[in-house]
Amino acid sequence: MRIRSKVTVTTGMALAVVGLLALPSPTARAATDSGSGSFYAYTGTTPLAQMKPGTVLKTQTLYYNVAGIPLPIQVVQLLYRSAGALGQPTTNVTSVLEPPVSLASPRAVSYQSFYDSLNPADEPSVQIAGGVSLGGGIADAESSVIVPLLLQGYTVIVPDTEGQTADFAAGPEYGVNTLNSIRAATSSPVTGLNTTTPIGLFGYSGGAIATDWAAQMAPTYAPKVNRQLVGAAEGGVLVDPAHNLTYVNGSLVWAGVIPMSVIGIARGFDIPIKPYLSSYGRQLYKKLQTASITDVLGQYPGLTYAQLVKPQFANPASIPVLVKVENELNTASLGPPTIPMFIGQGANGILEGTVGDQPGIGAGDGVMVTGDVRTLARDFCATGTAVDYTEYDTLSHVTTFPAWTPAALTWLDSLFAGDQAPNDCSQIAPGNSLAPVQPAG
Repeated sequence: MRIRSKVTVTTGMALAVVGLLALPSPTARAATDSGSGSFYAYTGTTPLAQMKPGTVLKTQTLYYNVAGIPLPIQVVQLLYRSAGALGQPTTNVTSVLEPPVSLASPRAVSYQSFYDSLNPADEPSVQIAGGVSLGGGIADAESSVIVPLLLQGYTVIVPDTEGQTADFAAGPEYGVNTLNSIRAATSSPVTGLNTTTPIGLFGYSGGAIATDWAAQMAPTYAPKVNRQLVGAAEGGVLVDPAHNLTYVNGSLVWAGVIPMSVIGIARGFDIPIKPYLSSYGRQLYKKLQTASITDVLGQYPGLTYAQLVKPQFANPASIPVLVKVENELNTASLGPPTIPMFIGQGANGILEGTVGDQPGIGAGDGVMVTGDVRTLARDFCATGTAVDYTEYDTLSHVTTFPAWTPAALTWLDSLFAGDQAPNDCSQIAPGNSLAPVQPAG
């Protein structure tokens, strides 16, 4: 499997951010509303259900803030009509970052953040508007990818993929929010984008959840948006949550995502989960209601799913509603994308305290299961999708990101330039079965 160099490009990213931070801080047109204030609330009289998804409800203009420091990058934030994991009408926010120098023919990248939080205060739009929080620091760090895109002339669209209630791990909501964000950004008269602007999708880890769902949902949910997409780059990909639950069970670093996922999925799908929880499970359920990934990584070494539930529910397949949702969240159940895909996946999860020795699981990157990603990529190939797949055998989830990112950006650049998408489908090794979970008993 291929491993690509990372040093030159990531150094360039860091220098680009430093260069912008060195410029005079703007004082005019500062954020008019950061946090979960009035901008985030829809106060119109027309019911959301009567509006088309992607309809712009409010607009505000401000500067791009990183760790509360405004940079000389103008941002248009849009409140728009979207939908939750169950299809219910919702509102959401996206941030459209305008490049310092506009191209004659605008092009855009929809950047899906891996902010991974159950706290709405950690959403990218809040950080971009000047909010500062520990969990939101992830979105700040992602400026190392966003700023170089802006300096190349790309408009960068950053949706709050988890929605305004921060429904962590609720995949369908991520995809819908991403696609409706693009609808809103290309229909707004103040973003410089329109329905013919070419757009690329980009996301790693939690951002890959949104990217993968959006790419697969677009042909049927948003066909007009799909025609604008040039390709999707995703890395550290979640495919089958049932496998991931087994894989991270007892992990030294990643076990804390188990209760976070339980909370986020229960919240997004309106599942009354507390009757299944043990005393300790209820304790963590209460404690982590607004937790970020930064609050759990390495904080619950050895934690198992069985510790969170009552003894009779130690087998996840014994909870019918959980089985149903797990199968709905398995992205192998979706239709294939019709755009080229660039997929990167680490396979040395032992570096992050996770050992993949369970039957049907195998190697992973510490939190994502490599065999699942292989199978998903091969399924895409079987439908004619061009797939460029790279497996980083010696890298884990965190360490794959800096190796994958420059390669993904180069791949996207080539597609925007009109080059033919690389296709290495014949070289992808077989992976795991992605068959639906069968209820126990």
